[in-house]
Amino acid sequence: MNNKQLTRIPDGKMIAGVCSGAAEYLGVDVNLLRLILAIFTLFFGTGVLAYALGWLLIPEQGKETSILQDLISKQQQKSQ
Repeated sequence: MNNKQLTRIPDGKMIAGVCSGAAEYLGVDVNLLRLILAIFTLFFGTGVLAYALGWLLIPEQGKETSILQDLISKQQQKSQ
């Protein structure tokens, strides 16, 4: 069984590594995903939102938790 995990990849990233990680996970060319994201941004305005959500929800390669999970954990520790 393949335990492939979706992560943001710092190598080859242009901004936060979301497209690089998704391309590796899906087995497609990163430039294809970048083009699709640009089209969704230009025509539907949703590409930037999708990228931002990916940045917040997908952990960086080598890390266990995402940025959002880290922020929630910090807030929970502060409130205790």
